[in-house]
Amino acid sequence: MLHPNSIEFFLLIIAAMFCGLAIRFALSYAKQTWAMTYHHTMSYALLPVVTMIVTVLITGNIALSLGMIGALSIVRFRNPVKNPFELVIFFALITIGIAFATNFILGLTLTVVIILLIVIAKMYEDISKKKGKNLFSLSFEEGSTINVMEIKSSLPIQLLDESKHLSQSFSTKNPISFNYRLICSDKDEINNLKKSIEQIKDIESIELRYAP
Repeated sequence: MLHPNSIEFFLLIIAAMFCGLAIRFALSYAKQTWAMTYHHTMSYALLPVVTMIVTVLITGNIALSLGMIGALSIVRFRNPVKNPFELVIFFALITIGIAFATNFILGLTLTVVIILLIVIAKMYEDISKKKGKNLFSLSFEEGSTINVMEIKSSLPIQLLDESKHLSQSFSTKNPISFNYRLICSDKDEINNLKKSIEQIKDIESIELRYAP
């Protein structure tokens, strides 16, 4: 697969892109809301494709490989990951791209394994909750000592604007949305706040991350 013809190469690009998107939608099924943004969706679609093309370009050419490494070394990623699992997913997407450039069967196999693990873990968690047990803690930023709640709404919410727990708020024009970030050290207090706003019809999403 290192030197496919044009049709094969195009099909590999499409397959790599769909593998990345399949992992993204598996995370969505598992209620991993951090993966449901536009930026994550596009990253999951493009990262395997970009990695695959880079691998094909530098394969068998030492001079080009060194030049590419030098060029890529200037890239700096300043956006911190939310948790170790997110970092593992990015590494998996890069590995899928490399696999598609060398042996696409391995890339497909890795994608299937990742999706199965995500889905099985989610199903097992749901079964555990029905039995009154919590297999996993709710999503949180490791090392955080506070509880964080992020709300996205189609209209401004006065209750949140006036809340003493409001840490950050901003709005976007296209599409129109109002975003709030609230922090609180008391778990019960932030849970009560969540209950008081979750019935507001203008709210599009609520993400709550508990401190460990």
